Amino acid sequence: MPAKKIAIKKVVKKTVKKIATPKSKIPRITYATLTVTPDDDQQYDAAVAQVRAQLGKHFTNFVNGEKRESSAGEFAHASPVNTNWVVSYFPKGTRDDTRAAIRAAREAFPAWSALDYRARIKILRRAADLIIERRFETAAWMAFEVGKNRAEALAEINESAELIRYYCERMEFHKGFVLPLESPGAGQVTVSVLRPYGVWGVIAPWNFPMALALGMSAGALVAGNSVVFKPSSEAPVIGYEIYRALADAGLPNGVFNLMVGPGSTVGAEMQEHPGIDAMIFTGSLEIGMQIYKNFAKKFPKPVIAEMGGKNPAIVTANANLDEAAEGVMRAAFGFDGQKCSACSRVYVDKRVKDKFIELLVAYTRDRVKVGDPTLKPTFMGPVINQAAVDLYLRAANDARLAGGKFLFGGNAIKEGDGSTPLTTSFANGFFVEPAIVELPPTHTLFREELFLPFLVIAGVNSFEDALRMANDSDYGLCAGIYSADKNEVEQFYANIQAGVTYSNRRAGATTGAWPGINSFGGWKGSGTSGKSALGPYYVQQFMREQSRWIVE
Repeated sequence: MPAKKIAIKKVVKKTVKKIATPKSKIPRITYATLTVTPDDDQQYDAAVAQVRAQLGKHFTNFVNGEKRESSAGEFAHASPVNTNWVVSYFPKGTRDDTRAAIRAAREAFPAWSALDYRARIKILRRAADLIIERRFETAAWMAFEVGKNRAEALAEINESAELIRYYCERMEFHKGFVLPLESPGAGQVTVSVLRPYGVWGVIAPWNFPMALALGMSAGALVAGNSVVFKPSSEAPVIGYEIYRALADAGLPNGVFNLMVGPGSTVGAEMQEHPGIDAMIFTGSLEIGMQIYKNFAKKFPKPVIAEMGGKNPAIVTANANLDEAAEGVMRAAFGFDGQKCSACSRVYVDKRVKDKFIELLVAYTRDRVKVGDPTLKPTFMGPVINQAAVDLYLRAANDARLAGGKFLFGGNAIKEGDGSTPLTTSFANGFFVEPAIVELPPTHTLFREELFLPFLVIAGVNSFEDALRMANDSDYGLCAGIYSADKNEVEQFYANIQAGVTYSNRRAGATTGAWPGINSFGGWKGSGTSGKSALGPYYVQQFMREQSRWIVE
């Protein structure tokens, strides 16, 4: 290796050692391990029975620490596992309700922002502890609400607590982001201070209803902002559990307000109301760009948006094919491919394509059991709703019309019961097969984000062709490579247009980020800020700099 590269590695190691902060113990259940112990299983199964008995419960929104019903009434949310089950009833938040939440957040902001950052951290760390204490019940709600299996649900809840802890550590490490500058002269002091913006609107998705919602909210709260929080209407109970943890931890009234309701009322009011100082959103490119373009009117205001991906994996002729096949399978079909980080396209060297496909199909056949998400053997539960099933069937039909070769799956599942005790039949839920289809790389399914367990594969002639095709996308979130050739790996990292990158990762070709270990954020159409969640630059985005010149 050239001397220059060795020197760079030494500098990186030295720098990492210098800036490292004490970390909380990482929970054993992560997206990499997904290891659930027998004791975990026992507690989870008990929680499933407990939550099953609570299905159909009526919840409320919370404004300024008080319950708030809605003049528009309630909506019922049915489980994607079995649509005969109503999971919950929530108020349909109105514009008036949202205005009340914004007023409460504005009134709570001065005291919360003036509180010493160490006091804020203490409250938030207590909330992280409560989230872990309640993890089995919350994971059970997650199974009924969005269909997430036990291992991935428990991993998500652990990640949620770690997100809070990591952002608290960043605030602590930077001592509240107060930085003395060079003195301009005798008796004069200058200092840089990062100050909170005010009220943040937080709009969260359903696929990671706790981790993404809490990550965004915790970044805002630890920096001293107050929050109006809109969870997805597909996952309102998890939104309630977030509110409950923060309230029980001692967060002052009005600092965090829960507002469930339609995007046409709650979401629209949050975007249009002048009392919202900044917005953070995770969801589709279409809605994210609409917020980005239209939120600020009178003067610029921050918008942080994470907007999905069409994440490629490159498998070269020099790859460990078994490692690549398992990594692609896990990244493509974990939580039914309903992750912005999911691997949805593969470019594999034609010299090894047949063997790679053989191994990938074997891993999918042997590991990807579709069924009731509360059961331990289940790898894939249902997709989120009928619209997702319809999109899956449309994509499968498009692939067949184009002469695509289905190597696995491609159908909705309506027959049988999946050997599950809770799902009366597949016909009552939104179940599909994991799909693997070989298509020409020019097909539109290599460009369209489906958010489904639908993987397209193309053979390529060279590594250079694979890299070019991988970059030919409006998105730039995650990407992975499998190669034993160090030069190919270096070229991949130097040229891939993605914010989250992996090489030779068996645990997931494009998935598995973790707070403080693997920052998560996208380029191009995948993100607006260039500063990733889960990473060391995230909290600073929720503050703005004030330079102070003080004459003593």
